[in-house]
Amino acid sequence: ISIPPASPESPAPLPPWRQPHNVLAAHRARFGEKAPVWVFGYASLIWRPEFESLEHRPAVAAGWHRCLRMRSRINRGTPELPGLVFCLLNGGTCKGVVFRVAQQSWRDDLTRLWAREMFTGVYEPLWLTCRTPQGPVRALAFTLDRLLPNHSGPIADDAMLDILRHARGRYGTTLDYLLDTARGLREHGIRAIALNTVEDSGALPIECDVASFSTGDVITVKPYEGKVFNTKGELLAERSG
Repeated sequence: ISIPPASPESPAPLPPWRQPHNVLAAHRARFGEKAPVWVFGYASLIWRPEFESLEHRPAVAAGWHRCLRMRSRINRGTPELPGLVFCLLNGGTCKGVVFRVAQQSWRDDLTRLWAREMFTGVYEPLWLTCRTPQGPVRALAFTLDRLLPNHSGPIADDAMLDILRHARGRYGTTLDYLLDTARGLREHGIRAIALNTVEDSGALPIECDVASFSTGDVITVKPYEGKVFNTKGELLAERSG
């Protein structure tokens, strides 16, 4: 993948406890010098990690959910028209993938990861306990505080459509990011028709026939009505049963 050069803006200064070497030092102080270093991917890290991993596993982070509610003014939008990217908010559960970082390259790997994920200093890096088929692991995850201005909160349908149609940043459009994430999740066996599924967010689930859906469709799900519409307001599907 060809990655555009970094933004000419200066990276946001980070307090000491959010610097990569200190985050890792806190992990090793608690779990030991030889404790494996894992990273939890829930969106773009699944389909475009910044490092070579020794292994990866499906994982579930309890107490957190994936949500398209973080404003992106550089990577997927601009200050004039911010895009959106997924964030990890507290509450619910989130299915993703954990990647084990090689001991000999953790410093370089985390430096690259920080340059990408912490460029604006918005995320809060936390060590989460993630369930995997082989047992629990402690994994680094980039979470978001709802009180920060980059948390968009609920977005009206017309505003969301405007973002999906027009928002573009140094890495491309918000829509491309959304579709790439859906594909990445699907390749790892994670349902992606509705990215905030009942497993992800605790929201009211809806089961329906998706035969009329096409890749790239922008849809509106009305769970309490049990209906799914396209951008023209046409009914695509209704709740099964």
